[in-house]
Amino acid sequence: MMKKMESLETLETTKTLETPCLLIDADRMDRNIQAMANVISQHHVKLRPHAKTHKLPSVALQQIAAGAVGITVAKVSEAEVMAAGGVANIFIAYPLVTASKIERAIRLSERIELIVGVDSLAGAQQLEQCASRLGHSLQVRLEIDTGFRRTGVLYEQASALAAEIARMPHLRLTGIYTFRGSLLAGKPTLDVAAAGQEEGTLMVQLAERLRAQGIAIADVSVGSTPTAASAAAVEGVTEVRPGTYVYHDRMQARLGVCDIEDCAGSVLVTVVSRPSADLAIIDGGSKTFATDVQPGTDPLQLRGFGHIVNLEDAILVRMSEEHGMLELGPLAQAANLQVGDKLRIIPNHICSTVNLHNQVVMQRGDAYECLPVLARGMLE
Repeated sequence: MMKKMESLETLETTKTLETPCLLIDADRMDRNIQAMANVISQHHVKLRPHAKTHKLPSVALQQIAAGAVGITVAKVSEAEVMAAGGVANIFIAYPLVTASKIERAIRLSERIELIVGVDSLAGAQQLEQCASRLGHSLQVRLEIDTGFRRTGVLYEQASALAAEIARMPHLRLTGIYTFRGSLLAGKPTLDVAAAGQEEGTLMVQLAERLRAQGIAIADVSVGSTPTAASAAAVEGVTEVRPGTYVYHDRMQARLGVCDIEDCAGSVLVTVVSRPSADLAIIDGGSKTFATDVQPGTDPLQLRGFGHIVNLEDAILVRMSEEHGMLELGPLAQAANLQVGDKLRIIPNHICSTVNLHNQVVMQRGDAYECLPVLARGMLE
């Protein structure tokens, strides 16, 4: 028979926590931070983690202490929070196209080293106009679409746009970057090593083409958590930007990037109802768990919305806002869950799960510390 819960000791130390709450195993987080730093340093490539996962300046500073050159964010407001927390080197890997955001970025760049993203001529012109008006020079990187079909100039149009940006007097085009995820030959894949190799190669080839045009491209920035290691091994790549690795999640475990035991983030929930032998209801629903990584989709083909620790045939099959419905297989039924029991669930996607929570509970042994997620909900 499977263990119904983790251990008596774990039950005793978590029983006073209100649920649902987001637990971070600090020792696992420490190991994850150091492991990525060690892998990337072997390739003499810069590590610039994306802070979207933890949204905490204190964790960003820990990553920098382990060897990262700075961090990556998506929004000016996130950059402002991180700078206020002591982070002095930030890349906003997102196109800034409105004067208000650009002006805030310029003010921030007067205090720290700041790089901003651009992916269109219209966006570059807006950056140039604001920087000129304020008498400032902005460091920019050109975002390239290498197949993910999100932001980024089309790969074949990048040379022409880079030439236009390079002529703008108040913009310093110092690099190119991309986000590709685990794509190979344009399709989702579990072969993350080949995906990273392809991503790095595409970007290095483009950088060489731009240099041949006389554009001084110093940085080639690529890589997510699944592809960072293999992309960093491509000669000519200068920087990788993984994010999820700090906590890891069920998605990364399915991709083979980590073991499920490496996942530092989990949601502690309470069983609130047992309507039948094969059904348990928990107090975490769509307000608690991210739903952006859906079950049953390629290439992951995950079952349910999270991994229920120590109940291998229990599946978080559906959710409403306040309820999570667990379908219990024979082993889970044998565990004889009771109303009031607590479970830990590792979410499919930890990054967007963190953004649903006002605080995380940082656990180190039997000690707990509640930390406000300072960059949560920073949308502008």
